[in-house]
Amino acid sequence: MYNYLIDSHCHLHDEEWYSSTAAQACLQEAVSNNVRQLIVIGTDPADSAKAQAFAREHDGVFWTYGIHPEGAEKYTDDMVKMMDVIQEIRCQGQNRDMRRLAVTLGLSESEQGCLDGLVAIGEIGLDYHYDSATHKKQIQLFECMLQLAQSLELPVSLHIREAFTDALPILDNFPKLKGVVHSFTGSKKVLREVLARDFYVGVNGLETYSTLPLPPLEKMLLETDAPFLTPVPFRGTMNQPGYVRYVANDLAVKLGVEEVNLVEQTTKNARQLFQLGDAKLCES
Repeated sequence: MYNYLIDSHCHLHDEEWYSSTAAQACLQEAVSNNVRQLIVIGTDPADSAKAQAFAREHDGVFWTYGIHPEGAEKYTDDMVKMMDVIQEIRCQGQNRDMRRLAVTLGLSESEQGCLDGLVAIGEIGLDYHYDSATHKKQIQLFECMLQLAQSLELPVSLHIREAFTDALPILDNFPKLKGVVHSFTGSKKVLREVLARDFYVGVNGLETYSTLPLPPLEKMLLETDAPFLTPVPFRGTMNQPGYVRYVANDLAVKLGVEEVNLVEQTTKNARQLFQLGDAKLCES
């Protein structure tokens, strides 16, 4: 039985928002709120390297490598070129191959375990809400990142906003990939289409002050997206991983289920999707 919470998507490693002292305080607050594992999400190569370093420093913290769609204009051409190198690397091979992969991706290398704690490729996807990158560039980058996930045999953490019409057919070209649509903001119809593809759906503080459709418990992951999307009753302040507890509280009431059952199922889901180990955030 899993009697603790997992924040499956946060940015606690981002020094723009959290100093090292603030991040440590947030980790302690998370433990006090029964959050014992969390995943820090990479949004570009440099940020992913910071996520990698942060996870190495803290038990119970895992990380992802990703390039957010808003970075498509900056990174797509380089990523297309890198894929030729990445495709040559035997990702399940010897340490030297893993180090070569780490260097190619702009990550820190080491003699052993250079990709330890890497649990997904993300956040990646399409975002048509802003004009930070053309749709063509975003789609190119998205396809590259899905190829990377496929070659590494890792799940994906998806950022899709106002772009499901393009994103879902692209995902259909990678039928073996699993993953989660983080911070889902689509319609009931789109939710059905996501679930039909056997993807999980990330639920965060948005659900405490919106009427977004909710997935069934067996396909739900809890997240904060901290420092963003702070749940009620803390709206107006900076979000943190410990606040996933309040998302769980609100969902249990809204869905009419025992909170202990909701916690157990969503934690089971996250552990299964990301193949998380047993390391947990420490008490001190």
